[in-house]
Amino acid sequence: MKVLGIETSCDDTAAAVVGAEGVLSDLVHGQLVHNAYGGVVPELAGRAHAEKVVVTVRAALEGAGIERPDAVAATAGPGLMGAVLVGLCHGKALAAAWDVPFIGVNHLEGHLLSPLLDAPAGAVVWPFLCLVVSGGHTSLYLATGLGEYEVLAQTIDDAAGEACDKVARMLGLGYPGGPAVDRRAAFGDPTAVALPRPRVKALGELKRRGQISTRRPLDMSFSGLKTAVRQHLLGPDPASVDDVCASFQEALVDVLVDRVTKAARKTGVTTVAIGGGVAANSRLRARLSALEPELRVFLPPKNRCTDNAAMIAHVGRLRLLAGQRDPLSISARAGWAPGAP
Repeated sequence: MKVLGIETSCDDTAAAVVGAEGVLSDLVHGQLVHNAYGGVVPELAGRAHAEKVVVTVRAALEGAGIERPDAVAATAGPGLMGAVLVGLCHGKALAAAWDVPFIGVNHLEGHLLSPLLDAPAGAVVWPFLCLVVSGGHTSLYLATGLGEYEVLAQTIDDAAGEACDKVARMLGLGYPGGPAVDRRAAFGDPTAVALPRPRVKALGELKRRGQISTRRPLDMSFSGLKTAVRQHLLGPDPASVDDVCASFQEALVDVLVDRVTKAARKTGVTTVAIGGGVAANSRLRARLSALEPELRVFLPPKNRCTDNAAMIAHVGRLRLLAGQRDPLSISARAGWAPGAP
């Protein structure tokens, strides 16, 4: 079964074809229009997707050497609604025109299960821990089967990638901030600036925004770390940009690695994978690799960490093979937990 995947959840227009033999084509069209604004502008993202989705899908089909797939999968959320709707509607229209099955895919599930697409046969098996860390999401999951994911930890405020973007903006490094911070950190001293490793208070009920929410023991927080960087930069003798980047990056990675190791001890699961844009960070990859042989760590290719349609086609294919399919009336969802109906 060859599945066409379409991904338009944020600022990348992507299309790919995945079959039993693996990824047959995988195209991503990035949107440079957001660089001037220091972040993604939802209205501009939606317009850019509308302009590029047809040609991107056509190129993915040509790259795979097929005229039509056996099924279509498209991101149905979470994400920017205007952006998600472009790919979702186009995917449903194609499925209807070709009279092939359609399935709406959870974007986060795409990241979560991407290790199963790229790992050698048998390298990643159920159960495994997966750290999904990006500009909009930072969560640690225990994956025990298709659609069976338990959230072990997540950020209660800024996502890790969001914190990177904000620190990069403070330093005048532009957008996106994650790659810029990573590059400059390579030339800095990670001990130059004393920064906190924020910890969330013990499990309990917390009244936030008029609601009661329960924090997990392994939950993360990056807002304070970002603020500590700002306070340092406003001080009388701030460190160099390279040193600030290195110190900030080390603090952020310390928190992420700490949660992974604690989750492994808590669950007894020793296979770990990562996904999301921040999973391409060189320091995070090096620190996780250093956990072997105690933990078996799978690091996907960097091009599979950022948003891509191969992961969407992959999840769609897995769910279609499991006998699932969605009606063309399926709608986009701004908030959608992986595994939720």
